[in-house]
Amino acid sequence: MKSITITRPDDWHLHVRDHKFISSILPDTTKRFARAIIMPNLSDPITTTALAADYRARILMAIPTGHKFEPLMTLYLTNQTNGDEIKRAKESGFIHGVKWYPAGATTNSDKGVSDIATCYGALAVMQDVGMPLLIHGEVTDIDVDIFDREEKFIERFLGKIISDFPNLKIVFEHITTEQAIKFVENSGPNVAATITAHHMLLNRNALFKGGIRPHHYCLPVLKREHHRKALVKAATSGNKKFFLGTDSAPHTEHAKETACGCAGIYTSHGGIEFYAEIFDKANALDKLEAFASFNGADFYGLQRNSDQIILTKKQTKIPPSIAFGDESCIPFRASECLEWAID
Repeated sequence: MKSITITRPDDWHLHVRDHKFISSILPDTTKRFARAIIMPNLSDPITTTALAADYRARILMAIPTGHKFEPLMTLYLTNQTNGDEIKRAKESGFIHGVKWYPAGATTNSDKGVSDIATCYGALAVMQDVGMPLLIHGEVTDIDVDIFDREEKFIERFLGKIISDFPNLKIVFEHITTEQAIKFVENSGPNVAATITAHHMLLNRNALFKGGIRPHHYCLPVLKREHHRKALVKAATSGNKKFFLGTDSAPHTEHAKETACGCAGIYTSHGGIEFYAEIFDKANALDKLEAFASFNGADFYGLQRNSDQIILTKKQTKIPPSIAFGDESCIPFRASECLEWAID
């Protein structure tokens, strides 16, 4: 198949950073996606409805002329988040989830949750009002191997959370392992998951090919090949529990190429094209529209988009770097090619 027409997709996991950085990278998203779940882990995290409103306004100001795009805002869960704040978020109409970062799990997560029991009041209200809990599912214990952090999180936390809050909507974000896939598949209809393109295109060998590859470092970290294959199988299966979430996470070139580089891979420049490549190679292009355009909207209880995009199988060159504020960011597969293009 050389061309495919699909309903305009949505990105259910996206980082756009803040202030001068937003306008550098947002056009890559608005060209492809109608909506995106915006992550709240700024250096000063988005912990209240008022902060989310201000952040949303800054994003709206950065949308290029002629592009239609809706940022779907989230709150950053902390040990102090209370039920009243959850009610305000729900009543706002523009906040669509609350993100649980275990403290220390990833970029700007130090103010995240250190004891999930302190959040039970907030989780109870979220269950009552239908506010989804979005989870970065990794333990942070120093004695747990980094490649096992997701599996241990499932064992220690997820089963109990679902038992204690059986009607809470949960999105297990950027899953990376066979264990996470099985957990989502075996859970009720209120549990779903996003899958990134980079976790389906790379295994952990990519971190060390020819030397240390800082632009392939992300959290959760890349896993073994059998996990990568399992992710592709789940994404292309047609199971409505799985949907697109790029977890595109830009950093400056300097912040990546340093003695202690940041975690995150920038993929928004091929936010739908990378998925088309994956589904094409899996002989599952007929499943792409549901994964990219239907499953997420249905889970979040939002209307599906009505407009369409056309994807054509043709190579386009990826630049070696892109502007990122006053600095530069190295995009995924820099200086290589996208295999598909938006026509």
